[in-house]
Amino acid sequence: MLKTAVKVAVIEDDLPTSNQLKGWIESACPGIQIDQWFSRDEAEAAIACENYDLVVLDIELGRERHAGVAIINAINKQQAGTPVLVVSAMPAAIYRSIMKALDAWDYLQKTTFEESDFIDTFLEILRAVKERKQVRSADNPVPAAADELSMDPLRQRSPVWRGQRINLPLTAQRILAALFASRGLVVSYEDLYEVVKSGRNRDNIRKHISTIREAFREIDDNFDCIENVPMRGFRWSDSSNYHRKN
Repeated sequence: MLKTAVKVAVIEDDLPTSNQLKGWIESACPGIQIDQWFSRDEAEAAIACENYDLVVLDIELGRERHAGVAIINAINKQQAGTPVLVVSAMPAAIYRSIMKALDAWDYLQKTTFEESDFIDTFLEILRAVKERKQVRSADNPVPAAADELSMDPLRQRSPVWRGQRINLPLTAQRILAALFASRGLVVSYEDLYEVVKSGRNRDNIRKHISTIREAFREIDDNFDCIENVPMRGFRWSDSSNYHRKN
């Protein structure tokens, strides 16, 4: 739980669903401030004057089938970097990629997830919120090296390597973030299991690592910063310190 006050908006036109989401959040984070909005107009008015740490959002509000898209655009314009968790009945196969393109954090399709899935995702976002606040409050932040990876924990699809965006699936991004956050240290397979939602086995982790390496090498043939540590896991090492090809 965050030590500083956290303000969350739940934007959902169905009252029972809105109250259910609010209850789940309160059970996981007692004392958190939650504003409930039920229409696009209410939500956009609130976003214009309130600074939310996190927004839980339905796409379809009342008769507006894509009201949520307009709201996300308003958030990106007025509160850039605010993470959005989309909870919608719209088919995930179609809308997840659309929401990712809008920099939504994640997409949960109604009736296909459990309370635990929602809470796990919600708490993951709060941890990223805390990480960003800690970075911003640092008195003397260390500037990144010119060739260092740049990641914002609250912006999906945004890792940048040497000035170029890296195209990675969400799970691969989470693994990359875990490695980079502990750069120089071994991140065990068990630790990496905590950042994937399915396929918690070594073969699956290795496949994600392979995907990450391939994505980097599409823009940098000499990328070699992810080191295999036999029987233990993986380590992010600065390219200046690690030259062995994998």
